Amino acid sequence: MSSALPLSFAESVAVVTGGGTGMGRELVVQLATAGARVAMCDVSEAAMAETANLCPDPTRVASFVADVSGKTAMVAFAAFTAEHMHTDHINLLFNNAGIGGAASFVTDPVASWEKTFNVCWGGVYNGCRAFLPMLMAAPWGHIVNTSSVNGFWAALGTERPNTAYSAAKFAVKGFTESLITDFRVNAPHLRASVVMPGHIGTSILENSMTAHAPKVGGSIRKAVELQSKAFREDAPMSAAEAAAAILRAVSLGEWRIVIGEDAVIVDERVRANPLTAYDPAFSDQLTKDGIFRFAR
Repeated sequence: MSSALPLSFAESVAVVTGGGTGMGRELVVQLATAGARVAMCDVSEAAMAETANLCPDPTRVASFVADVSGKTAMVAFAAFTAEHMHTDHINLLFNNAGIGGAASFVTDPVASWEKTFNVCWGGVYNGCRAFLPMLMAAPWGHIVNTSSVNGFWAALGTERPNTAYSAAKFAVKGFTESLITDFRVNAPHLRASVVMPGHIGTSILENSMTAHAPKVGGSIRKAVELQSKAFREDAPMSAAEAAAAILRAVSLGEWRIVIGEDAVIVDERVRANPLTAYDPAFSDQLTKDGIFRFAR
């Protein structure tokens, strides 16, 4: 592969999806702090405004409201980036946006299942398609796609199916790995990395609730907000720490980026005993070892 990737992100042009909260917000802030110009998208304009205000120079950060599951929206985001950044190229594309929900293929509504899949997988595909011309026009470029621990272990435990999210994250992992050879043959100035986080302190639970049931309020929303708060605060790794680890790995040219000790341990155990990975004893052992609460 090309060795043109710099150790510094200064003066690069970066794009981040899901930049309003969590790892996306931290990626935007840390990239901007490192001297990059950053374009972000999210479904919440207010959340992106908060992200921009955390950056050292908000004028070098551009925000665009878009649902990544929509092809037209992502094409519009790419056009906005070119116009706002006054550029014909980008160097970094972080396809980070994601939601959970619709865990069961059997019992959950089709629309909810497809919403989760279309955001988590479709968002990556649409982002890559929309920005590929600008990556091809760059002297160097790097696509960073966020999969999950559920991209190599399709479960959340013995009694908790997680089909839509896991299927999407497996697709992200496979697609990104296939890009390595594709880029080597057809675009040697480009690289691709897949990120597989464990339990990171993000707002994915609350964001997922908003995505699937935006009009739900009262006690149900309050309960989700409390659960989301606990998910963030009890996480073994913060979103800021995860973003820093991702950027460090990208700067070193690593293609496989497993984030969090919990994800590392699950990865090792699945690889060591793939035939037993979905047996109850496998999940039970993770619980006993205190490595059970993981999800992006």
